[in-house]
Amino acid sequence: MPIMRAILWSIVGAFLLLPKGTMVDLPMIPPLDKITMPNMAVFFVCLFVLGKRVPLLPKVGKARGLMLIYIISPFITALLNSDPVITGPAYIKGMNSYDALSAVIRQFLFVLPFLLGLQFFKSEKALEEILMVLAVAGLWYSIPMLFEMRMSPQLHVWVYGYFPHSFLQQMRGDGFRPVVFIGHGLWVSFFAMTALVSAVTFWQIKRSPLRQFSSGMVVAYLAILVVLCKSLASLLYAGFLALLVKFIKPGFQVRIATIMVLVAITYPLTRGMGWFPVQQISNLASSVSERRAESFNVRVHNEDMLLDKTKTRPWFGWGTWGRNRIYDLTTGKDITVTDGRWIIVFSQFGWMGLIAEFGLLALPVFRSRKMIRFLKSRREVVVMAGFTLILAIGILDLLPNNTMTPITWLMAGALLGRTQQIETDRKNKKRT
Repeated sequence: MPIMRAILWSIVGAFLLLPKGTMVDLPMIPPLDKITMPNMAVFFVCLFVLGKRVPLLPKVGKARGLMLIYIISPFITALLNSDPVITGPAYIKGMNSYDALSAVIRQFLFVLPFLLGLQFFKSEKALEEILMVLAVAGLWYSIPMLFEMRMSPQLHVWVYGYFPHSFLQQMRGDGFRPVVFIGHGLWVSFFAMTALVSAVTFWQIKRSPLRQFSSGMVVAYLAILVVLCKSLASLLYAGFLALLVKFIKPGFQVRIATIMVLVAITYPLTRGMGWFPVQQISNLASSVSERRAESFNVRVHNEDMLLDKTKTRPWFGWGTWGRNRIYDLTTGKDITVTDGRWIIVFSQFGWMGLIAEFGLLALPVFRSRKMIRFLKSRREVVVMAGFTLILAIGILDLLPNNTMTPITWLMAGALLGRTQQIETDRKNKKRT
């Protein structure tokens, strides 16, 4: 395959097919799982087999600074958390230089898809290629998804011998959420949503992901699939983004994407300062469903506990190994529920880690708003707008859920790489 397509199918395929929860724990480096092992494999193939150079730092100044903070801040976190955490009978040892080095390697493995996207997805067709793979992968993945909707989530048990999450959480009404090999029904429905929005984008440029079927038929099929996934959040995301892509001008789509990302990156600050309208949202959720209101209140309560603890170490957090969590004073039992990616990162690595991670993801969205107006091809304008919306909703969903995947990092790197190339082409044109 061409290198772009090979990278895409390697990372997307691994995410969709490898087992959730299986790890190879080697000395010094973090456990290798379905996230880190494919990232490392693709990187080394590009570097040593194909002889392709992959710069470890972006050229864009802001991205370079954020990348340095992202990789180095966990090292500082580990050095600042050498003391043990003791809560009743619970005892967690302090972190040492070994943990500090391991944390740096861990961060590097996580961010590899971003670097690959930045290096190899600069061309005019790059973003379209990613959306095509997402749409096609969604269509193929719909087969095991539909099977599990009818027969219950069994494929992970049949193929790998164990179930990766709570089975009860996958039961909805008279049916089931599909899990397949991703790990949870919420993550599967979110992936189906990205496939649908990708297909709607192709509908706009009059191209079908499958030649045998029209783009409208593909969109209708994937829309039904998202509904059958039984996830209200993904259904709302899908409806909102599909309507934007279909009926709103691309420039305005990118503005909306920018607003979504601004909400995501300012939410931690407003929550920490007590400015976020928690009670009003709770009341709104109660008017819809008492069960959803209860879930929201549990989430907020746990965020408040972690925020209070992290106030004592706000800049670099409490580190890993469960040091960031809350434990019962009598039993020593972990009483924390962490759903959102933002609170996990903030409690572990503090403001520095949170700013670096969310900043790297948000920067490409901000740059796309500036660069999209310089594109001459309407086709690429439509594709970039749809692509930016998908990335933006992925960033926004990191507030309630931990849906960070290598695909998210790859999309962020690709969008930054493409906007960087547009800027370079403009400068070269001015010189000539």
